[in-house]
Amino acid sequence: MSSSDPPTTTPALSGGRITTADDVSAERVEIAQEKAAVLREALPWITRFHGQTVVIKYGGNAMVDQQLKRSFAADVALLHFVGLKPVIVHGGGPQISELAGKLGVESSFVDGLRVTDQAMMDVVRMALLGQVNPEVVGLVQEAGAPAVGVAGTDAGLLQVNPATSPGGVDLGLVGEVERVDTTYLDEQLADGFLPVVATIGRDADGVERNVNADVAAGAIAAALGASKLVYLTDVPGLYLDFGDPEKQALVSEVSVDRLERMLADDELHTGMRPKVRSITAAIRDGLPQAHILDGRVLHAVLIEIFTDEGVGTMVTPSVSAPQPRTAPGVQTRPTAPRAGSTTGSAAGVRP
Repeated sequence: MSSSDPPTTTPALSGGRITTADDVSAERVEIAQEKAAVLREALPWITRFHGQTVVIKYGGNAMVDQQLKRSFAADVALLHFVGLKPVIVHGGGPQISELAGKLGVESSFVDGLRVTDQAMMDVVRMALLGQVNPEVVGLVQEAGAPAVGVAGTDAGLLQVNPATSPGGVDLGLVGEVERVDTTYLDEQLADGFLPVVATIGRDADGVERNVNADVAAGAIAAALGASKLVYLTDVPGLYLDFGDPEKQALVSEVSVDRLERMLADDELHTGMRPKVRSITAAIRDGLPQAHILDGRVLHAVLIEIFTDEGVGTMVTPSVSAPQPRTAPGVQTRPTAPRAGSTTGSAAGVRP
C-alpha cells in the first residue's frame, strides 16, 4: 500500500469493547442497544416484583431436554439475583414412569392423577428425592444461585389427607393437601436460599403420600402469599376446544369464574384438569394471578415476568375491569384484541 492510499479501517477491539464506528462495529452497537433496551424494559418489572415470592411449577419437556433444563435453571437464578424470591415446585412424571418401567411397576392414571400403590410409592420416592430434586438443585447451583432441596415431608410442609379422583375413584397412596406449613420455606427464603420442593406429603398417621405437583404448587403459592404462580407445560397455554383443529383457540386471558365453568362442563383436556383445579383453588385463596406457559420456549418465565407482552395464558380473579399489563411508569399503545382472548384484552397488553 502506497503512502497515498487511504488507510483501511477495521474494528479495534480491546476486551471486547467497540472502538470504531464503521459498518461492522455499528452493527454490533445496534445489537448491544437491543440488549440494553431489553434490560431497560425489564427494570420496572424488577422493581415491581422485588422481594416478592414467585412459585414456579417445573414440569413437562423442560425437565427432560438438556438445553431447556439448563436454561430454566439460569433463568430462575436470575430471578433470585435481581431480588425476587422464586420457589420451584416439581413432580417428575416422566422420570417416575421411566423408573417404574425399569422396575416392572405398572403405571395407571385416573383423571390425570397417578394411581399409587406401595410399589409405586417406592418408585415415586426414589425418582423425586433420589433423582429429580438433586438434579434441579445442582443445575440451579451451577447457575450461581443458592438452591436447597426440600421434601414436602420436611417440617410438616405438606400435610395431606387420602385423596380420591374427582369421580371418587380410590387412588391409593395419593395425598390431597389439607394444610401447608410454610415455616421451613419462610426460613429458607429469609436466609437467602432458593427452595426446590419435591411433592411428597405425609398424612395424620405419618404415612407418606404422592402429591400431584400441580396441586401442591397451587397450595404452596396460596400459603406463601405469592405474587405469581407459574406452570410450565408442554402446550402454549390453555385452549378452548382442544384437539379440534378447526375450532381450538388459545386463551390469552381468562377469569377464575370461566375456568370453573370449563371444569364443570368437562371442557378441559385430562392433563390440564389438575392444573386448573389448583389454580382456581389458589386464586380463591387470594393468589393475584396464575400463568400457564409453554416450557418448551426458552426463557418463557423471564418473558412472562419481565416484559410488557407476556406469553401463554393468564388467569385472574376477575376480568370485569382488566388492568393493562404495564409496570409503573411504562406506557403502552392500544392494540387490536388478541386472537383467542375470552376477555377482549389487548394483544400484548396484560395485567
